Amino acid sequence: MKTVKVDVAIIGAGTAGLTAYKAATKAGARTILIEQGPHGTTCARVGCMPSKLLIAAADAAQAARLAPEFGVLVDNVRINGEEVMRRVREERDRFVGFVLREVDDMPEDTKLDGKARFVSDTVLEVGDHTRVEARSVVIATGTRPHIPAQYEHLGDRAIINDEVFDWHELPESVLVVGAGVIGLELGQALSRLGVRTRVLQRSRHLGGLRDPAVLESATDAVGAELDVCLEAAILDVRRVGNEAEVRYQVPGQPEVTERFEYVLLATGRLPNLESLGLENTGAQLDDRGRPAFDADTLQLTHTPIFIAGDVNGMRPLLHEAADDGRIAGTNAAAYPDGVQPATRRAAMSIVFSDPQLAAVGLRFDELPDDVAIGEVDFSNQGRSRIMLKNQGKMRVYAERGSEVFLGAEMAGPAMEHIAHLLAWAAQQRLTVPQMLDMPFYHPVVEEGLRTALQGLARALRA
Repeated sequence: MKTVKVDVAIIGAGTAGLTAYKAATKAGARTILIEQGPHGTTCARVGCMPSKLLIAAADAAQAARLAPEFGVLVDNVRINGEEVMRRVREERDRFVGFVLREVDDMPEDTKLDGKARFVSDTVLEVGDHTRVEARSVVIATGTRPHIPAQYEHLGDRAIINDEVFDWHELPESVLVVGAGVIGLELGQALSRLGVRTRVLQRSRHLGGLRDPAVLESATDAVGAELDVCLEAAILDVRRVGNEAEVRYQVPGQPEVTERFEYVLLATGRLPNLESLGLENTGAQLDDRGRPAFDADTLQLTHTPIFIAGDVNGMRPLLHEAADDGRIAGTNAAAYPDGVQPATRRAAMSIVFSDPQLAAVGLRFDELPDDVAIGEVDFSNQGRSRIMLKNQGKMRVYAERGSEVFLGAEMAGPAMEHIAHLLAWAAQQRLTVPQMLDMPFYHPVVEEGLRTALQGLARALRA
């Protein structure tokens, strides 16, 4: 076994790991990037990019269906599942190619293939071929889909989102378990592409929304199109031939037994930590084997180890993983004397469903007691009605006294753009009067934001 000595060792070559590598290298540290699997970030390979490709196809199909409501007659609309999935795969591979070229351009002596395991805080064994001795280490190993044990006997009838994007044609039917971001986005897209789809969710939550008024508006809007069963208890799952038979029940309703070609499990993700040998380090582990760390520096308590990206469970989003990588890489390079807390950007999350769901800044259940709320219902908002996208509701929050904007939750058209405007406002700690002094064009969806802010201003004065 050969020995390699470096300043910083990074485990994982996803978004967080690659960004950590750049940050540590920029700081002058001798850095090595260790990866045990195929290169290419989760986002590019099995996450945000291929899912948006599928959603784009689904939106095109839905636009064709709605065209007659505008007086535009579209005849003989049909969906070619093979062509839909061909474009998804080809464009997905193009995005992955960008990442692979980035890795290929890195010096060969800064890359190491194999499974890393801690021998101590600063020593790693990689496969059975290399011992890496480092001054500090960054864990950026990401997450994997959670597969509950009750579905394991379904074999290839139980799938995760990773597998959807390798399909060569669309199936006849899919049961989606989970109505979080992944389940809602893929479930609605498949339904719009002609797949018989049902979504089961064990709670009343949808797409991560926490504000009850916004959640209710989103549930009504999504439920009018997509077959979503909330508070559903899955009683039994078994394989029958090449189908999955599922028995479930919604409160107050009789039991239902149905068969589907696939069961798509969107039941959360687990951190890739269990085989790293963290028990051989000074990390403080909880009963699930997850390490304690400082959220501002990303340093594992009293160790030269840092943790970045989805694996730390803080904000599992690509832009947050990149920020984590920058923070962890910079601090790992500066260890032990130059570790510094980082200033985080305003929180922002978006679900690319229809209507789009988004949250910015403080969430509803994080608000202080002394808060004012304003809202807008998009059902009668001008531009939204013009586009036949008049669904959903937005609620905005501000602190009484200071009138500083705190955050928002929303369901409606073009919320991906509204969320960015509001995230910028939250990060700059703008007051509601300052936000209302900004220009609003006519007619645009942003006028709905102005309506909500005007209501918020009145609530602040009350």
